[in-house]
Amino acid sequence: MSSLWTFGLHCGNVPWERITQGGPLMILTYAMESEVFASACEHFETLVCRLMGEVAGEMEHGPIEAFIFTEGTELLRHLMQGYLDLRATRESRRYDVSSHEGISLTHCRPSCERQLMTLFGEVTVRRKGYSCPGVPSMFPLDGELNLPKDRYSHGLRYRVAEEAAVNSFDEAVVNIDKTTGGKIPKRQLEDSTVVAAQDFDAFYSAGQTEQPRLTSDILVMSVDQKGIVMCKEDLRAATRKAAEESVRRPGARLNPGEKLNRKRMATVAAVYDIKAHERSPEEVMGLCPHEEKPAHPRATHKRVWASLEREQEDVIQDMFDEALRRDPEKKRPWAILVDGGEKQLDLVLGLIRRHRPDVSLILDFIHVLEYLWKAAYGFHPVGSVGAQDWVAERALKILQGKAAEVICGLRQSSTFHQLSSDKLKAVDKCADYLEKYQPIVEYNQYLSDGLPIATGVIEGACRHLIKDRMDRTGARWRLKRAEAVLRIRSLRSSGDFDAYWAFHQSRERQRNHCSGSGLARAA
Repeated sequence: MSSLWTFGLHCGNVPWERITQGGPLMILTYAMESEVFASACEHFETLVCRLMGEVAGEMEHGPIEAFIFTEGTELLRHLMQGYLDLRATRESRRYDVSSHEGISLTHCRPSCERQLMTLFGEVTVRRKGYSCPGVPSMFPLDGELNLPKDRYSHGLRYRVAEEAAVNSFDEAVVNIDKTTGGKIPKRQLEDSTVVAAQDFDAFYSAGQTEQPRLTSDILVMSVDQKGIVMCKEDLRAATRKAAEESVRRPGARLNPGEKLNRKRMATVAAVYDIKAHERSPEEVMGLCPHEEKPAHPRATHKRVWASLEREQEDVIQDMFDEALRRDPEKKRPWAILVDGGEKQLDLVLGLIRRHRPDVSLILDFIHVLEYLWKAAYGFHPVGSVGAQDWVAERALKILQGKAAEVICGLRQSSTFHQLSSDKLKAVDKCADYLEKYQPIVEYNQYLSDGLPIATGVIEGACRHLIKDRMDRTGARWRLKRAEAVLRIRSLRSSGDFDAYWAFHQSRERQRNHCSGSGLARAA
């Protein structure tokens, strides 16, 4: 029964007329080839019989579901093995195989084996090997199948990348063991994650994402930094030196403001489109309750990414490159949201002068509010209604373009109230901050032009890309693994992961199988 079934299964997509026209030889060939799927068909028959049996007839659906999942995965492994065996039987002897150095390989070994761990479990790949004395063997079928250098299939690697982007490496190992037929140890899973992310820069440099759109939407850029706790050997040089020189008593608490010198800063960037949304300062502050508020436009075509390896200036340059890719003729309005970091601002200003002098550079309004709140507690108790009203009044003035008036008022009030040194410090710091960045707090103009004034997208990116995965209790990261996880999370957040994976597989073929004669070396 199984032979007839497998023959019918194998020929199911081939017109019977085509088989019979080939005569007895073609019929015999198809019948012989179908035997490679015999074990899969037998396993399926056994599974059906067990489901029809008395024991299964008395079971609840939960155990049956688990049974079908386990046995179904094993059935898929048999099918995968049958397909690989079929490719092996169809592989013909070649006489033009040469090494990467062009040396002709004349000796053929008919059945060389290697193991491959797939989503369904481990299978054996049989193929012909070609060699000559002193030269590594070549396996043409490895190249045709685009097999990896190690024993883990691309399908399993895809799942590894997905799991590692969301869960700890330990959890990823357990989840893959539970939800697939494959198995991969923790160290190999970590290495596979690094390999999976290696084509990130090439993917975006090659312009594999969608082409520029014809739109007049505002093109917004934003950049920020977030620290990640690292193993000491992967800290930047200055931080590592400070960590080595610091002396702390075991169990002693940190002094106020003391840093542990254990973090490496990741630079986070975001580029997105958003429709212009004109509004008044009063609307922003929620002072128009009786008017129907229009829906706020949402960021679209958002790309976010983060990097620990690359310096801040390189990531900011990439941010501008992405903007130029989207708007090469610079016809759209550009807006750049910054948080006031001096180095960040200097780097952004340099690229603005080079690429787009008419860009709107905007200081994040949320950062302004934070300084106002700290200053408010110099005049009012923490959490008081007076502090809230004080902040609301000055925030509204700043939104109305009256930052100079607020600065003057802060200085006069601090003198008049004869504040203590601590309270005076917070008020002066707020006034100095507003004065320093006065050219980029023209919020009345930004609101009139429909531009965004807050960095919600980049703050969300910092939280999602870094904090949710990298900032877990007790985590200490190695640089290569942390960078790989950030890249995969960035691709997933930007909606580019599937396109990237196709690109990555193509690059893997180039690396592993297209040197010299385009054939794979021994695994």
